[in-house]
Amino acid sequence: MTTETAYRADGSGRADGAGTWAVLLPAERYEAERLVHHDTLELTGLADVAGPGPGDQVAVLVDAPPRLVALGRVAATAHRHREDPDDPQSGVEPAELVVAYTRRAFDEPVPADLLTLDGPVSPLEPAAFRALVDQLGPPPARRTWLVSLDLPIEAGSPAEAVRLFWSYVQELGPRELPAFVSPAGDELAMQAFVLGAEANQDPEEDD
Repeated sequence: MTTETAYRADGSGRADGAGTWAVLLPAERYEAERLVHHDTLELTGLADVAGPGPGDQVAVLVDAPPRLVALGRVAATAHRHREDPDDPQSGVEPAELVVAYTRRAFDEPVPADLLTLDGPVSPLEPAAFRALVDQLGPPPARRTWLVSLDLPIEAGSPAEAVRLFWSYVQELGPRELPAFVSPAGDELAMQAFVLGAEANQDPEEDD
């Protein structure tokens, strides 16, 4: 698992990589990153010889309006052969940019209205990167949460019920199944989440 390391212990922002960049996520990719935890962000077609390199720091943004949703460091940029890597005539896929997350803010994006982005990948002045980090602030304290799914399953045996459960989970996923979450030791504070956001599951409250 990655750690939240984009903020120094003394609370000051930092931009000590070889370069600082902004990466703009398409709306559908932003939604996907919100729904499932990933250690890295892998983007095809954004890496370039004149673009981010390993160790560079990245501000991950979404547009309309511009908002900061994550920070990270470039882990790798590479071209991959579609078929035989030993065949110089084989096709080459667009370069892949891999960013290792160091901080996430998908649930509470930070406004970035003052940034001017030239495209999917834009260079950032170190001062602008530090300003985003400072605006984001220190990471929240981590705590233990209880997360559960409750699905009524008709089956002939417990083992079959478990198999059907995982089939439904894989088929429906976080876009359709409500997950119930509460702080450990405070189950009365349980909330339901669908699509990464709190969702009311009481039909009487909708009337």
